[in-house]
Amino acid sequence: MDPSSRPFRSAAGLRDALGLAQGNVPRRLTQLYAGLVLFGASVALQLRAGLGLNSWDVFHQGVAEHTGLSIGTVVVLASAAVLLLWVPLRVRPGLGTVSNVLLVGLSMDATLALTPTPQPLLVRVPLFLVAVVLNGAATGLYIAARFGPGPRDGLMTGLCRVTGRSTRLVRTVLEVTVLVTGFVLGGAVGIGTVVHALTIGPLIQFFQWLFAPREPAGAAGRDLPGQAAP
Repeated sequence: MDPSSRPFRSAAGLRDALGLAQGNVPRRLTQLYAGLVLFGASVALQLRAGLGLNSWDVFHQGVAEHTGLSIGTVVVLASAAVLLLWVPLRVRPGLGTVSNVLLVGLSMDATLALTPTPQPLLVRVPLFLVAVVLNGAATGLYIAARFGPGPRDGLMTGLCRVTGRSTRLVRTVLEVTVLVTGFVLGGAVGIGTVVHALTIGPLIQFFQWLFAPREPAGAAGRDLPGQAAP
């Protein structure tokens, strides 16, 4: 029997795989779902600002332009397609993974329906900057919740493990591929694309640290990812 399949053969193993065996579940669930909803909203606001999107959302917008689907629907379908690529890579989804697939696109469409498109540049620039910071905060929230990676992050880590290549190389190849494809399909590339690429990493790192659960004194090592709480 494949050892990697054993955790799913008991209720405790399933809870551990989903991230429910770790401590402070209510707070972590709140972080997870708040982060995913805010992530979708931040991408929608960045789209409204009209100064350029990140690589994956350039791709999503390009596909939406050619299919007539809403960009939120494209995000859901693309996330599900990426998740299928996890199967040959033997990457396991968590609760956060499945929730990411379902919620981010819905949040994007809802935010786009509720917000107008601003015209003055003096409004669009601050809106874009707020969207980028919100994107970093949202990502930090759901990563720190420790319920599993998003579909694209899981694809990256799976490819790194299978190919033996560095995270930097694999991530760069993925980002460039989807960016070029999205640009060819008509997705919005602009100065905002560059700004997002240069700032999102430090922002995510900061907010991931800020929102990381603080373990009580003496609990270090008892509540690590993948371990059942005592």
